[in-house]
Amino acid sequence: MSYWRALVAIVAKDLTIERRSKETLSAMFVFALMVVVIFDLAFDLRVENAHQIAPGVLWVALTFAGVLGFNRSFIMERESRCMEGLVMTPVDRSAIYMGKFLSDILFMFIMEVLILPIFAILFDVAVMNPSLWLVIALGTAGFTAMGTLFAAMAATTRAREIMLPILLFPITVPVIVASTQATARILDQQTLSDTYTWLRLLVAFDIISIALALLGFEYVLEE
Repeated sequence: MSYWRALVAIVAKDLTIERRSKETLSAMFVFALMVVVIFDLAFDLRVENAHQIAPGVLWVALTFAGVLGFNRSFIMERESRCMEGLVMTPVDRSAIYMGKFLSDILFMFIMEVLILPIFAILFDVAVMNPSLWLVIALGTAGFTAMGTLFAAMAATTRAREIMLPILLFPITVPVIVASTQATARILDQQTLSDTYTWLRLLVAFDIISIALALLGFEYVLEE
C-alpha cells in the first residue's frame, strides 16, 4: 500500500507544482508549436506531399518538446533538494521512477492533445483516428520510459541540458523510426494491419524500456 501511496504522492506533487507554475507544459507546447509552424513555412506544402512530410514533422516536434519536459522534471528535484527526500523515503525505488514516469507521460499526452489540432490544420491531415492515437500512445510511452531514466541520470551532471538528448536519442531511435513509419501509413489511410510490424516493434520497445528502467533506476539514484 505504501508503494502506491508514494507513487500517487509523487504524481500529485508534480501536478500541483505544474498547476501553480505552468512552466513545463507551456515550454513543451510552445516549442512543439514553433517546430510545426517553422516546418510548415519552410516547405511549400501541396496535397500530394503533405503526408510524406507530416509524420516526420510531428515526431520531431513531440520528441524535442519531450526532452524539455524530462529535463525540467528532475532539475526541479535537484535544485530544491527534494531528490534527497525521495531517496530516503522508505519505499521501493521503482515507485519513484513510476511516479516520475507517469507525471512525464501525462504532460506529454496533454501537450499532444493541444498540438495535434494545430498540426492537423497546418498540414491538412486527419488526426481523429483511433489508430493514429494508438501509435502516438505507444511511441510516447517508450520514449518517455527512456527519457525519465536518462533525465534522472543527466540531472546530476553540469551539462544536463546537453547530456540528456545526447544520451536519449541514440537509444530511442527504434521507437522514433517505428512511430514515424506507423504514423505515415495511417495518414496514408492504410489499415491497422498494414502497420502491424511497426506496432509490434513499439510494444516490444515499450516493455523492454520500462523493464530496464525499473531495474536500473536504483543504480542511477545511487550515483
